[in-house]
Amino acid sequence: MAGFTGSTIGRKYAMALSAMFLLIFLVMHLSVNMLSVFSENAFNGASYFMGYNPAVQFLMQPILVFAVMFHFIMGFVLEIKNNKARPVKYAVNGSAANSTWMSRNMIISGAVILAFLGLHMYDFWLHEMNYKYVPGNGDPNDMTRFWGELHHKFSELWRVVLYVISFILLGLHLAHGFQSSFQSIGARHPKYTPMIKTLGKWYSILIPAGFIFIALYHFLTQS
Repeated sequence: MAGFTGSTIGRKYAMALSAMFLLIFLVMHLSVNMLSVFSENAFNGASYFMGYNPAVQFLMQPILVFAVMFHFIMGFVLEIKNNKARPVKYAVNGSAANSTWMSRNMIISGAVILAFLGLHMYDFWLHEMNYKYVPGNGDPNDMTRFWGELHHKFSELWRVVLYVISFILLGLHLAHGFQSSFQSIGARHPKYTPMIKTLGKWYSILIPAGFIFIALYHFLTQS
């Protein structure tokens, strides 16, 4: 692994693979959360399965945590390496003509998203660990609690606004990151590149929009 990430090409390739894993995870995460809009029972059942299935908890969850940390750490490493390789700024900055603002500031959006993940982990994962493993916090085998917990989290306007802003930044991050991850593994072809660009565009819109819809739905349906 150290040899694989010892070169710039290896680091970009490894980061692209971690990005693709996270792209798949986002689809799965959105699919489960979207159940909360259509069926309280279905969401409770899916959440209980994800929270108590040994394969999910002790295999997939550690892999996910590793992928998230690896992706962001590698992003920071690549940014530092790129800055060291080009210490002198251009006298005339014409980068805007050749690249988008987001492609030049992926490290900024990544840092904000990482901070948001900290809040998200505090809101849901830490709460779940406390509920399951700390005695006196309730019945950890209660299959009906998940929808109510999610619904309650979005009862406060400040949290909803913060989530919406974070998902918009996620969309901007994905708009560049989706296509970039495919390019990093060598998926460049006149026939397939336009399709990848189109798919990436819709992915970067629909995934964040889905999460925003869920947050707004629960906020607007508070009793």
